[in-house]
Amino acid sequence: MRHQKTSPNPRKKTPAKQELAMVARTIYGLEEVLAGELAEIGAKNIQLLRRAVSFTGDKAVLYKANFLLRTALRILLPIREFVVTNERELYQGIQRIDWTSYLHLKQTFAVDSTVNSQFFNHSKYVALKTKDAIVDQFWDKFGRRPSVDIKWPDLRFHIHIRENKCTVSLDSSGYSLHKRNYRNANHPAPINEVLAAGMLMLAGWKGQTNLIDPMCGSGTILSEAALIAQNIPPGILRNYKYSFMNWKDFDKALWKSIREEANAKKKTFEYKLLGYDKSAIAIREAKDQLFQPEFYPIRFAKSSFEDLNSPVKEGILVMNPPYGERMEDDEGIATLYKAMGDKFKHEFKGFDAWLITSNLEALKSVGLKMAKRYTLFNGPLECRFVQYPLY
Repeated sequence: MRHQKTSPNPRKKTPAKQELAMVARTIYGLEEVLAGELAEIGAKNIQLLRRAVSFTGDKAVLYKANFLLRTALRILLPIREFVVTNERELYQGIQRIDWTSYLHLKQTFAVDSTVNSQFFNHSKYVALKTKDAIVDQFWDKFGRRPSVDIKWPDLRFHIHIRENKCTVSLDSSGYSLHKRNYRNANHPAPINEVLAAGMLMLAGWKGQTNLIDPMCGSGTILSEAALIAQNIPPGILRNYKYSFMNWKDFDKALWKSIREEANAKKKTFEYKLLGYDKSAIAIREAKDQLFQPEFYPIRFAKSSFEDLNSPVKEGILVMNPPYGERMEDDEGIATLYKAMGDKFKHEFKGFDAWLITSNLEALKSVGLKMAKRYTLFNGPLECRFVQYPLY
């Protein structure tokens, strides 16, 4: 069986300029946006994959990818690939890796897995067998096992099986990069932060005009718009420790310099960020949670979309309206989308209106000509993100 090691061992001191092979995972439809971000931070050999982008770069690029990329979910370092068609081959392949090079007994770890294979049909089972192979290796060598911690591990490993190809990676991010930490972790948000940032970037948002979200809910779109407009790193408020900070070759001075350089590039935003929602509770919670200075440009107010009058004459409108899953009849959602189209025409002339929805039938009721359309996923829902220029 062939084995291929594709990146250096982070448990050993590696040169800061040594090239690393990496993969950035993202949401379907944002691969090209992510590739553009990677190019900006100095990544090389960029290749688009499905829900991911592969690239190469040195340790500085690894750190920047975690701290600066708005449309990445995780940054993975592949360390081994092998052919696998059954449980025994998986266990043996994992055991052939010297896990003492990456993990010591006092550290905790967790294993994540994704599976798309005729040979395996349960990702959690693959993760369990990988965990068994790792701890069994330590038991055979030391008579002791490192502990598994699913919630707060020191290190995360990732297993990806596609047909008969198994890729083992180190997860340099630890917790998903969409967890910006600007809201209560228990507060449900209708849209992922990475998706919101990707939508804004597809819409060409750089903080060059006003932006309105007329159905803002918890304020995710506005939050990401504020960070982009001020050129504030998406990881600035994160209090979860990146996994690479627990690697033996962690360069604390390099990490500090990258943060300082990024923080020095903050811009002044001179336009308006306006959020409206018919729910007074949603507005209050958005205000309470987005209290950090990074979000001071945002202004929230209670208003239904039907009653909204724009206080500015031009800008970008970005919204995530109801998709109709909770509505009792199709007629109700069609009426809502028709009302949205009418409001666009009469109240938002001079704007570019963008909306995301999974309800393609209701989208026809907007009654306006689309200029651009992208396919994105909001969780498991296949959606369209569409543009209506309102001349």
